[in-house]
Amino acid sequence: MTLPAILVVDDEPVIRDTLAEFLTQEGYEVRTCGSGEEALKLAGERFFDLVLCDINLPGLDGLDVLEQLGRTSPETFVILITAYATVDTAIEAFQKGAHDYLMKPILLREVHGKIQRLMKQREMHRENQWLRRELNRAADGAEMVIGQNQAMRQVMDFAKRVAPSPSTVLILGESGTGKELLARAIHRFAQAAKPSDGRFVAVNCAAIPGELLESQLFGHKRGAFTGADRDSVGVFIHAGAGTVFLDEIGELPLATQAKLLRALEQKEVQPVGANEPVKFLARILAATNKDLAKEAAEGKFRADLFYRLNVVGLTVPPLRERREDIPKLVEFLLAKHCQQSGRPFAGLSHEAMQRVLNFQWAGNIRELDNAIQRAVILGEPPLIEVTDLPQTLWASTGANHDPDSLEDAVRSAEKNHIERVLRQTPDKREAAKRLGIGLSSLYRKIELCGVVSQVD
Repeated sequence: MTLPAILVVDDEPVIRDTLAEFLTQEGYEVRTCGSGEEALKLAGERFFDLVLCDINLPGLDGLDVLEQLGRTSPETFVILITAYATVDTAIEAFQKGAHDYLMKPILLREVHGKIQRLMKQREMHRENQWLRRELNRAADGAEMVIGQNQAMRQVMDFAKRVAPSPSTVLILGESGTGKELLARAIHRFAQAAKPSDGRFVAVNCAAIPGELLESQLFGHKRGAFTGADRDSVGVFIHAGAGTVFLDEIGELPLATQAKLLRALEQKEVQPVGANEPVKFLARILAATNKDLAKEAAEGKFRADLFYRLNVVGLTVPPLRERREDIPKLVEFLLAKHCQQSGRPFAGLSHEAMQRVLNFQWAGNIRELDNAIQRAVILGEPPLIEVTDLPQTLWASTGANHDPDSLEDAVRSAEKNHIERVLRQTPDKREAAKRLGIGLSSLYRKIELCGVVSQVD
């Protein structure tokens, strides 16, 4: 059996050589280098099963190396090495496809454990980085229908009923409630009822400059404007017999609104610079977090376009109005992020779940998803604790928490105990052993619990 090949990338010779010596003794084939540029050069010459890469490198940093390896060698697993002060960067690294991270000072026993786990995972499930990012971007919408909330079930029932028709649908709801997920669900229901090769094409009307948006929507002819070196069909034609989803429709410029209205009424678009219109087949779904009726009454949005879009209106309820669904949503999201990261969490502690249940979730499902992802990255299995959640959850008692609660008392006792051990033991590594936790966990508790430490 071929020994796993590992590349160690660190600009500090002591760390680089120590890791190389340890991994070689453990039976791995090891190469080392001191820069991101050299790492990519070596990875281009041969395949590495795993790359251990410091984030802070001269020139190309660890995140650059991660992204480029994701394109050129997607089956290579990447563990990023980060300093204590850059935990947020580690979170960003996971979002970009890193498989794990190490915090300095590095514990060799921890390195070996992480590598063994990832190599087993690699043998079981050779998942490439593009699929990981795609899963994060285009979830199948299952998290929307999980639970018992009556309002959400009515929305999904209406979505199934309207899906086979060509009617335009206007999806309303706060930011993060899952409006695009609902649109994708409608598209899937439509494809199930009448299979075709039509695509789902999403356009964020707020993210594209007005002068480019019309070209994106309706297409253009070669030479229509500076930089138009070829014809473009636009998303209405590109979607075929599928679905065009216009997100943030309330941000559409008034001039473009008039052209969209004509496109919807005539089922045809006129590419920029073209003399003749072109018919299209796609059905239109639109979404906004604005009150379009109010916007239309105030002249900020065309009333005729509003009525044309609002043939069928669906409102996605905010998460605070479907709290009974939160435990099932957490279960679904936790399973998703555990699968992506390979970290085996069994669930949330009672205290952590209470915080999640009582939080206001202004960002709705998107904010909950981000909180669970962060906890999976920073927590220590088997359970996610309160202090693994974002500070906005664990640092605030909220309306449903008594300041004298047992939870707060336990946290205060934990803080005092850690401070006492640190006063008696000048070495944090030794303090972590006395406390029965890992060194990285100790650093995290020092930060999250507000521990006052007199040692470095």
